[in-house]
Amino acid sequence: VQLQASGGGLVQAGGSLRLSCAASGSFHSISSIGWYRQAPGKEREFVARLRRDGPIDYAASVKDRFTIFRDSAANTVILSMNSLKPEDTAAYYCNVEGALHGKGWNPGRYFSSWGQGTLVTVSS
Repeated sequence: VQLQASGGGLVQAGGSLRLSCAASGSFHSISSIGWYRQAPGKEREFVARLRRDGPIDYAASVKDRFTIFRDSAANTVILSMNSLKPEDTAAYYCNVEGALHGKGWNPGRYFSSWGQGTLVTVSS
């Protein structure tokens, strides 16, 4: 399973950016796609997750500013980021969880894949 993350860049505080994560390859199904971020010198932290059958979760720090939703393109999720703050500066990584092919039409082994990261820089 391959993930292609894109959309990062440099923006002023208060601005907006839109990140995209597209999954490709051979798999049975996707159960969720999420975004994480890692600022310099800090640990990777959860940002948002969209589940196929379940609630959408956001980190408290981004709730009401970020929105995660499914794109019209297959297996693609968008993270729309508004009212960006300097503390949002980080490398953003998408993560996909799902099932590989099993026997016949059945789902197989669970997988979790990470994208290569896209850098978001918010200037004050």
